[in-house]
Amino acid sequence: MVISKNMEALVAGSSTIRKLFEEGLQLAAEVGAENVYDFSLGNPAAPVPAKVTQAIKDILAENPDSYVHGYMKNAGFDEVRSNVANSLNKKFDMGYGPEDIVMTVGAAGAMNCVFRALLGYEDEVIAFAPYFGEYRSYVANYGGILKVVPAKLDDFDLNVDALDELINEKTKCVIVNNPNNPSGKVYPASTLQKLAELLEKAEKRVGHPIYVIADEPYRELVYDGDEVPYIPSIIKNSIYMYSFSKTLSLPGERIGYMALSKRMDYYEEMIGAMVVANRCLGYINAPSLFQLVVSRCLDVDVDLEFYDKNRKLLYSKLTELGFEVVKPQGAFYLLVKSPYENEEEFVKAAKKNHIILVSTKTFGCPGYVRIAYCVDYKMIERSLPAFEQLAKDCGL
Repeated sequence: MVISKNMEALVAGSSTIRKLFEEGLQLAAEVGAENVYDFSLGNPAAPVPAKVTQAIKDILAENPDSYVHGYMKNAGFDEVRSNVANSLNKKFDMGYGPEDIVMTVGAAGAMNCVFRALLGYEDEVIAFAPYFGEYRSYVANYGGILKVVPAKLDDFDLNVDALDELINEKTKCVIVNNPNNPSGKVYPASTLQKLAELLEKAEKRVGHPIYVIADEPYRELVYDGDEVPYIPSIIKNSIYMYSFSKTLSLPGERIGYMALSKRMDYYEEMIGAMVVANRCLGYINAPSLFQLVVSRCLDVDVDLEFYDKNRKLLYSKLTELGFEVVKPQGAFYLLVKSPYENEEEFVKAAKKNHIILVSTKTFGCPGYVRIAYCVDYKMIERSLPAFEQLAKDCGL
């Protein structure tokens, strides 16, 4: 075998979601795209806001190519970081300065920077199930081990009570994805405060900080008047990560940032390490044009109605058909309990009806499937007869 054992394992466990997405494309070629109902990928179908498109045009017209497309500090353009800091301060009163912001290649790039900076061989990161499956690959990139707190299936809140027994001297980070992919759960301030208190005690026990990674690409995608608490205002040793992929419908542009508060332990070492990690991982800097674009679009509102309409239609129809569905408070995913003991059988039954669903076994939550409803509303309408047939096939 030419490739490394580490990569061999990663290839063997390659993204189920991507495979299903490719299967959906193949099925569309066979039966027609209009007859395939692909809910596999969190690829936003909402239009890119007009302000984003205008910002691209204005920036290209106003600035020389050498500025728009050239290198800058590894942490990003100073004015962009300043604008991001000011935006966060306006919303959360955190006292950030531009020096506290690192522009990154999306939230995934930010997370890889943190793991590169913090993890030694077999150091540990903890995630709460259900969790985004790529976390495991990101941790493995740096010789780390991902440990998983079992899902709290009664309400899908953070299973804080089960966390403490997983913490030891090798624990470096705990990931909190809020709102959650795939459950759509919004973790309330009371739960996060409980987490803060537990971690404060655990840090004293193990003798070093345990950093909370606040992974929040879906922050603005929240329904029914719910609000997402700002984790760094509750947990001192937290690193905030944001991506514009979902809110501005820009997943392919790979643009986001991380924010570190001067309140955290070892701030100077941490912020310096993040900037160097951004460089030594080969990112060098976040995409230059889109740093400038998002800097002008920090106040653009997400088209929440686009997703909420989809959420309401699918949730009401699936529950009406007898499926057990976790009602999402945020993000754009539905978690559906499999009528079969093995959820892979449910995925296969759905595919026979040209519906592409994703098992959440790799999310640490077997027995469920995920539906990504960030799709065109008309596709959902077309899919309803197929869901009706699926319900019959499952004996509902």
